[in-house]
Amino acid sequence: MRIIGGNAKGRAVGSKKAFSKSPGGHDLRPTPAKVRKAIFDILGQRIDGARMLDLYSGTGAVGIEALSRGASYVAFVEEDDKRAALISKYITSFNLEQNSAVICSKSARFLSTSIRLSRSVGFDIIFMDPPYDLQEWETVMELICAKGLLAENAVVIAEHSSKKEMPEQKLCLKLKKRYKYGDTSLSLYIKTNSMEE
Repeated sequence: MRIIGGNAKGRAVGSKKAFSKSPGGHDLRPTPAKVRKAIFDILGQRIDGARMLDLYSGTGAVGIEALSRGASYVAFVEEDDKRAALISKYITSFNLEQNSAVICSKSARFLSTSIRLSRSVGFDIIFMDPPYDLQEWETVMELICAKGLLAENAVVIAEHSSKKEMPEQKLCLKLKKRYKYGDTSLSLYIKTNSMEE
């Protein structure tokens, strides 16, 4: 896989080791280049100077692409220690370590132990792409809202199977649009002041 835009365009990320099955039994399913391109087309100028949280980071390609395209900071959360180490390796080789952090943790655990953030330091973008067989969407969305992780005008992009029906609204997250790319879909959520179920 290669970065497709920004300062690191053309640089390779990912390796055969990164694609090994995790201890929990989940195969890595990297975000295809066409879907990564779609993510940043959707985000547009929003990426400039943004603070981003990349949950279930895998190879870290989406978060690294965000840094390449002008994000000011990306926090990568990946439960597999080997994959987390590889993300750190690529970040260092691209000289992006000053603008990022790699956290080796299950995403739900990381969110549940996070200190509630003030709006001034929340994330502008949260990207989440859990294994398709992992059934914790609602838990993760609830934690994002409960912990106040979103800055004003923040968005959440969820990558999921096109067979998965995502909620129209979950607490502070309201579905704005869904994009389909074959077996993969992206659901774009916006932050609202409502905390409806």
